[in-house]
Amino acid sequence: MLYLDARPAVADDGASPAAERPAILADRWREDWSRLADPRLRTQPFDELKFIPLGAHAPDSYLSLGLTLRESFERSDAPAFGTSEDQPSDTYGLQRLQFHVDLRLNKNLQIFTQFEDVRTFDKKTISSTEANRLDLRLAFLGYTVPLDAGTFRARIGRQDFEFDLERFLSSRDGPNVRQSFDAVWAGWESDEWRFYGLVSQPVEYLDGHPFDDRSTRDIRFSGVRAERQLSDWMQLTGYYALYQRRNALYLHASGEEDRHILDMRLAGAHSGFDWDVEAMGQLGHVGRADVRAWAFGARTGYTIRDVVWSPRIGLQFDAASGDRRADDGNLGTFNPLFPNGYYFSLGGHTGYTNLVHLKPSLTVAPIKNLTLLAGIGLLWRQTTKDAVYVLPSVPVLGTAGRGTSWTGAYAQLRADYRFASNLTGSVEAVRYDVGSDLQFAGGKDSIFFRSELKFSW
Repeated sequence: MLYLDARPAVADDGASPAAERPAILADRWREDWSRLADPRLRTQPFDELKFIPLGAHAPDSYLSLGLTLRESFERSDAPAFGTSEDQPSDTYGLQRLQFHVDLRLNKNLQIFTQFEDVRTFDKKTISSTEANRLDLRLAFLGYTVPLDAGTFRARIGRQDFEFDLERFLSSRDGPNVRQSFDAVWAGWESDEWRFYGLVSQPVEYLDGHPFDDRSTRDIRFSGVRAERQLSDWMQLTGYYALYQRRNALYLHASGEEDRHILDMRLAGAHSGFDWDVEAMGQLGHVGRADVRAWAFGARTGYTIRDVVWSPRIGLQFDAASGDRRADDGNLGTFNPLFPNGYYFSLGGHTGYTNLVHLKPSLTVAPIKNLTLLAGIGLLWRQTTKDAVYVLPSVPVLGTAGRGTSWTGAYAQLRADYRFASNLTGSVEAVRYDVGSDLQFAGGKDSIFFRSELKFSW
């Protein structure tokens, strides 16, 4: 969902300072440090920099500084299944350093700015998602005003968007460089309804010199979205969007791309069960070809809370269309838009295009703050007339129009641990066994490993 930035009240006199201290969030602009106007909550070093009052209007008028540092180590012995000479086996380090300034002029106006310096160490091939030396990542003006029937919010400038599980619209937290958008966004919300609208261009990341990032002139993403809280445990969302791209290139079509997108999602959790089901249809054209594409995703699970380690038994199913014929004037290749690499695994083996994916999993919590996950993913092509795709939507050459639908299988192991409220770590290993069609195209079995440590202040 699009995260909100509602402002909780300062703790009452009888409240516990530890319980009411502001939380560190993944999207730092959502944090609210006005509660540190209560001196009892200033319990950690440098809290005087988290809440700097401006004049007599505090806590509504203040300045807050913050920092995020993520250090990662990765090894991949066969990126893109080893089918590309441009992506050799590699072992390398990744670093993401971000610093932000959050200015609250009053309870209605926010000016948020975030700078970043993103680097790789010892990597043989560097892409735009892996390095971005000193640049401006976020810079927007936000406006919030309570109304009789709800709350109106708006933002203009460089900002983040995230929808739901981020299957198709993501801030891309997995890769080293996150995705942001230059956009105008506005919304209205009440207890039961939320409505949003946006017009945006994704940021194009350049690593030639500092402060050279810019709006992508070739892509525009616009839309309207509605959310309905059906009950305390279930939510229904839907949106219409228009994706426009110049000079799009697919295996069976090329030219100007206009995709009209309709998306519906139902999510909730009740009595140990959880579910998140989403379907998307795409119509429009790429050059002279008419687009007829679709995708479906479902994550379901059951958590046994009264058993040791609270095991969650999960099942994930995904499918996305491919192009069935090269010469019929129609394009069935699904465009996953701005997907989240975390959704399948961090190995980047699977793109949300021409796909059928089934993944049972088991998640346990053996001790406090530790989560362990094990999953087995099985993959097929939706049609053998189209290619096998890797993230974000890159076809593996030599796979279209031949062979069987079976793509391969992968095993995933992941551990996440929270050392403190502002320090987390994770380790993930993925073993991928390719099918015969990928082997024929030069692919091979591969192992991916990643460790990560993230500190936030």
